[in-house]
Amino acid sequence: MSRYRGPRFKKIRRLGVLPGLTAGNPTPGSDLRNPSRRPKKSQYRIRLEEKQKLRFHYGLTERQLLKYVHLAGKAKGSTGQVLLQLLEMRLDNILFRLDMASTIPGARQLVNHRHILVNGRIVDIPSYRCKPGDIITTRDEQKSRALIKNYLDSSPNKKLPQHLTLHSSQYKGSVNQIIDRKRVGLKIKELRVVEYYSRQT
Repeated sequence: MSRYRGPRFKKIRRLGVLPGLTAGNPTPGSDLRNPSRRPKKSQYRIRLEEKQKLRFHYGLTERQLLKYVHLAGKAKGSTGQVLLQLLEMRLDNILFRLDMASTIPGARQLVNHRHILVNGRIVDIPSYRCKPGDIITTRDEQKSRALIKNYLDSSPNKKLPQHLTLHSSQYKGSVNQIIDRKRVGLKIKELRVVEYYSRQT
């Protein structure tokens, strides 16, 4: 299954707020604002929707998400928590959390177009896994800096998660540590995602 490229608000109305997918808000009167009108959901539907939240927020294909679930299952610790950490430490998500892009698709485009450096080297793979100590900057070109400046100037003054530091005047961000579960930028029940995939095998 390919990455979703359809109407973004349609997914938000069905699944809830997905900050990585769009910087806008759902239209008034949608199902998101009237949860009492929804019919009672089956356990399968609940697990499926949690999985879809994760997939659409981080902009993943079904195959990519399944790969991350397998990686998380082989690691030490809670599979759900490790899964979220793996996704949060992707380069495209780090750029989004640093406010260097307004959405994760926007961050992915910056990376694909080779505007981003990690530790002084161009990285054009959005799924690149960032590590503590990594320094994320823009290429020293007018176009690259103008794009990031536009995002930084237009972004709300929100508090950054503790695992990141932004030096906006230098167009630079740094990764301080692996993210804590409570700092994840999406309201999600990750255990339901793990349950979904465990029942598919």
